[in-house]
Amino acid sequence: MQMQTNILSKKTMPIALYSSEQLYAIEQAWFTEGNDSFSLMKQAAWQMAQYIEQIYEQKNLNVHPSAHSKFSLRRHTRQRLASIWVGKGNNGGDGWLIAYYLQQMGWQVQVITVGFDKLDFGVANTETTDNEKNNTSSRSNKTDFMTDAAKALQTALFANCHYQRFEDSVYNQCHHKYTNLQADIYIDALFGIGLDRAPEHVYKQAIFAFNKAAEYAEALIIAVDTPSGLVASTGQVFDRIAIQADVTLCLIARKFGLHTKDGMDYSGTIIDIPLIPYRMSSNDLMPVATLMTTAQPLKPRRQNSYKGSYGHVLIIGGNRIDGSQGMGGAAILSASSAMAAGAGKITVACHEAFHGALLTSLPDAMTIDLHDKDGVNRLIEEASVVAIGMGLGRDEKAKLIFISYVQAAIAKGKPLIIDADGLYHLASLQRDNHKLITQLKEHSVDYQVSLTPHSGEAARLLNKKVSEVEDDRLAAIKQCATSYGGHWVLKGAGSLVFEQGTEKSHVYVCGVGNAGMATAGMGDVLSGVIAGLLAQQDLNEEPRSLHQAVLIHGLAGDILVNQTATCGNNGGPLLNGGPLLIGQRGLQAQDMPAAIRHIIQLITANY
Repeated sequence: MQMQTNILSKKTMPIALYSSEQLYAIEQAWFTEGNDSFSLMKQAAWQMAQYIEQIYEQKNLNVHPSAHSKFSLRRHTRQRLASIWVGKGNNGGDGWLIAYYLQQMGWQVQVITVGFDKLDFGVANTETTDNEKNNTSSRSNKTDFMTDAAKALQTALFANCHYQRFEDSVYNQCHHKYTNLQADIYIDALFGIGLDRAPEHVYKQAIFAFNKAAEYAEALIIAVDTPSGLVASTGQVFDRIAIQADVTLCLIARKFGLHTKDGMDYSGTIIDIPLIPYRMSSNDLMPVATLMTTAQPLKPRRQNSYKGSYGHVLIIGGNRIDGSQGMGGAAILSASSAMAAGAGKITVACHEAFHGALLTSLPDAMTIDLHDKDGVNRLIEEASVVAIGMGLGRDEKAKLIFISYVQAAIAKGKPLIIDADGLYHLASLQRDNHKLITQLKEHSVDYQVSLTPHSGEAARLLNKKVSEVEDDRLAAIKQCATSYGGHWVLKGAGSLVFEQGTEKSHVYVCGVGNAGMATAGMGDVLSGVIAGLLAQQDLNEEPRSLHQAVLIHGLAGDILVNQTATCGNNGGPLLNGGPLLIGQRGLQAQDMPAAIRHIIQLITANY
């Protein structure tokens, strides 16, 4: 199967991600050095205005001349119009100054204020005479005691930037009649990084009206620093009340919440505007996480090698309990993915009812009866890596099997991957204060133990509600590591990877993958990739790390939905003799092993 390779052609460096609290600390350190805060706001607004101009022009280039959209017709018939929606804080101050600079650049600007009292505009409209407007020293004295946001408002109003209170506007009075208010670009400067709760009252109404107006106008939406309604430190959006940005102009440093949970759906394309020449030292704040989008290259194999050179993976799962047909497919998916990732050989310990299906789909795997305790224990001793839990079952017999085989793996000093039903049993054992929890935690100090829950499984492991885990995914994955030890993946949009280190731990955010991977069996595939990489002792630590496995898994999903696979005589997809694109809605876990092989080849070729 041949695929276009441009999915890996754009290599990106890891990006440091910060919380809101850290951003405030970075700003404060800058101001402590004697730098002026309003000067920083003006610098930020000027740079954002330049980017907005560029983004708008780029959209012009991308609109076909014959297109009959509202956007293509408007841009030829009148002056460019920017609608800037501002709140009362510093984010709103940025918005006022953006309006000021855009007007200087020839734009018509319309500032929509939200949450302002009519008296808030008096500082520029009534308290300052015409003579004072032309008197620099008089204006300077008045602004000495003003907030930066008030200074920004004054700057815009002195320049006669048009404004209107949202509360008095047609936007608020009639959400669907925007014919006379259509702008070419809508700029969100309502809330900054301090938001940590659901927008309420007029702010909730404004966000709804903003999105509707921009949608009706088919206009670009630009968010200042972070989309209003999105919690910058967690990625949380409450009740889907947030600005749906096409582009986010991210100031100073990248926010963690833009890349996980709801942040991925609301942020659009992210453009960094660093502003502060921040120099990291050993005493400064370290980022809360690192965004990863590029997998590490894999070195080519030595010619003088054999299957034993690349490790033996033992998959334990695929059970069949009373009254159920079982989940043999989970073990099969995991095994085929481990093989695709490059493991030298695979043995699957599953219920004997699934041996025929396994060998039919994966004839290069070996099998053993899951309930052959002596035989499985011998294989644990021989294996390079043990992965357990995929389709294991949740009854008492399965729980005893889990305890027995995990303890055997610990006794033999084996790396472990625990997923699915294994995590279910682990949560039960934690509540029972079972000694296995302590044994596993101690084992993880010297041997890699990787645990891969989704939010529901993490909630059970932590004895919390799923909503509590989702409210702060970063805190949840750290709590999992504290309670159980080991390395962790918290699966979901912007999957988090927590890796324990000898001196310090690190959190990674997976910047690849797509919603098509939200389907049954994808977790089993991931467990197989983790095991397959970990088994290959010829690789260095980084290329066989947990975050590398998560990246390969996500890239494989992306190549299936974004790339065209051309068919041949090697079993590639075939649709009437032409190319076949799977797409997100049709993506299945069984499609993944072929894509994983392809990604492995691409990153090996890039070594």
